[in-house]
Amino acid sequence: MNTKKEVLLIVNQVMESGISAMSALRANKVRTFLSTLGITIGIFCIIMVLSIVDSLEKNLQDSVDSLGKDVAIIEKWPWEFGPDYKWWKYMNRPNPNLDELEKLEMQTTLSKGMALTINLPSVVLKYKNFNAENVNGLAVSFGYPEVREFELEAGRYFTDKESKNGDQVVMIGATITENLFPNLNPLERQIRIGGKVFRVIGVFKKEGESMIGNSLDNIFIIPVKTAANFVRLNGRQINSRIQIKAKEGIKVEQLENELKGVMRSIRKLRPNEEADFAINKTTLLSKPLKSLFGVVSMGGWIIGLFAILVGGFGIANIMFVSVKERTQQIGIQKSLGAKNYFVLIEFLVEAVVLCIVGGGIGLLAVFMITLGVKEWMDLNLFLSTANIITGLMVSVSIGLISGFIPAYTASKLDPVEAIRAK
Repeated sequence: MNTKKEVLLIVNQVMESGISAMSALRANKVRTFLSTLGITIGIFCIIMVLSIVDSLEKNLQDSVDSLGKDVAIIEKWPWEFGPDYKWWKYMNRPNPNLDELEKLEMQTTLSKGMALTINLPSVVLKYKNFNAENVNGLAVSFGYPEVREFELEAGRYFTDKESKNGDQVVMIGATITENLFPNLNPLERQIRIGGKVFRVIGVFKKEGESMIGNSLDNIFIIPVKTAANFVRLNGRQINSRIQIKAKEGIKVEQLENELKGVMRSIRKLRPNEEADFAINKTTLLSKPLKSLFGVVSMGGWIIGLFAILVGGFGIANIMFVSVKERTQQIGIQKSLGAKNYFVLIEFLVEAVVLCIVGGGIGLLAVFMITLGVKEWMDLNLFLSTANIITGLMVSVSIGLISGFIPAYTASKLDPVEAIRAK
């Protein structure tokens, strides 16, 4: 029972100390503002950087995931980073082609679907007096929807017959539609792409900007065999790839191992001969960038902690002043039976409240900035619950650390001497 009573007394003391601390803060607004400013700046720096990093990382991961978490990509260029990138060697490798796609479809057992995709040079699209400039093109085989998820605003995907015949049909992105058909239904209308006439059969739903440039908003898509009428598909300036989606329950690493063997067989490479192709996966993109984001986060912590360090000294100084001002009050409390830890708790709570107020203002500033960025710059910047908790926990920690020595000093005051103090 004594223990339970003691706990209740401590809880009551914490609540009373919190109320007392808020009253003291209201009574000394200028002092409160100046003492919490360092904490506010520190929490703002840390949480702002963490929010930016988290937002960029999420946007990047969403962009990378749109390529497919379970998709392996065969092409001549490996996704590598660093100064030792042997571009001159990779440039001379052969591009994957339709024949290899057909052989892969027959010989692989772990794939759910695959498609050949070819980046086309940017061109101008025209419809009557309307132009869409610097538009990128993509030539794809019929299986493209199996490896890349997308939604159609209107129309349809091209048929197997249209794909095999190389018909001049095209699907266009939302931005192209806005430029060419501001007040018209684009379906079944004829547009010019590089001087050639194409019939619009589908319009992609707006996806928004992508950090790795794979949004379909400013893209037109045509069948691969159609593209062969306009560009040399095996030319050096053309970059083609085969995208392969793994079956349910199959890891992309397992699929990668099978593809290596099948591709070496297709290209008749000897066992000791170096592969003339690369098999890429999305993790190769996200891992290096996560390391970069980690460095940026660390920079934000370092900058913020310097500000918090200054703020912590400010809080400690204010608490020493508060102890001095209330020395007689402390003496009276102790002479009436208040225990040392009651006094300790009282001043610790006040220091923590000061820091929480400062941290809360910093978090509020971050939140207002994220709202402004979303509204005016159309960027997906957000303040996560985890970062709010981090900000508050850092504030509480700084309050406990910076307030402990002043609170301990107050708790050890001799009641008689404290009452006599002037």
